[in-house]
Amino acid sequence: MEQKHFEVIIVGGSYSGLSAAMSLGRSLRQVLVIDSGSPCNRQTPYSHNFITQDGEKPAVISAKAKLQVDIYKTVQFYNGLAVKAIKTENGFEIITESGEAFTARKVLFATGVKDLLPKIEGFANCWGISVLHCPYCHGYEVKNEKTAIIANGEMGFEYAKLIFNWTKDLRLCTNGKSELSLEKTQILKNHRVQIFEEEIDSFEHSEGYIKNIIFKNGERVEVKAIYARPPFEQHCPIPDTLGCEINEQGLLKVDAMQKTNISGVFASGDCTTPMRSVAIAVSTGSFAGAVINKELIDEDF
Repeated sequence: MEQKHFEVIIVGGSYSGLSAAMSLGRSLRQVLVIDSGSPCNRQTPYSHNFITQDGEKPAVISAKAKLQVDIYKTVQFYNGLAVKAIKTENGFEIITESGEAFTARKVLFATGVKDLLPKIEGFANCWGISVLHCPYCHGYEVKNEKTAIIANGEMGFEYAKLIFNWTKDLRLCTNGKSELSLEKTQILKNHRVQIFEEEIDSFEHSEGYIKNIIFKNGERVEVKAIYARPPFEQHCPIPDTLGCEINEQGLLKVDAMQKTNISGVFASGDCTTPMRSVAIAVSTGSFAGAVINKELIDEDF
């Protein structure tokens, strides 16, 4: 790649980054998309709740999106990992793992998050397949099935309330002593939600499809789906090193215009919101692209 300077560099080439790239490409901006090819939903077999693409494979959606963005010759792609960003007099310099450097006036981080999966045997194999994060994305496909939730305390109670909408055949696994209040425990029991306090040993599964939860006391509980919200961290550490604020949830803090607290640095998609869905990633990316273009217009006019 001969070109080294761009108006906008987008770090992250999944749904949000590609959406922003299309918005900017159609605005005649010189754009570089840097992507390492490791989306957090790469193991998920089907994507749902995104109109026109409901039930499609995530990789198919992103591949089609990239083909459509590639039509715009103002957008270029770089396959690799961005590892460092430096604030310069005229914008930013982004350095990749291979040592290549690119500069731009504006930077958009659409880098997603990295889930920190618990050390339960079988959890990673099932994650995104039958161990699920979002009922709006996957709940319909496992409606009325034997389902478990791994959570505790107030989060466990609220999660159980939510999932109860999709199935009444529900178990709450606190994976250790319950932190539920007596009142919340009784409410769940009144709704026939079973509560298991024993620590989880492993998941018995077939190619990622859960069959049984196996507890450390040897007890086995048959389920067809599990909901869990493991902790996460930012997939890309660069915004933090640039001084971008991270909120109490561990997400990049942005305003209504997808701007971070660092002038010229924007963020969109999963790295900015707890509502992790393809539709929202696309929406925030498209909006961020329009905002960046307007900011460039205002600076140059």
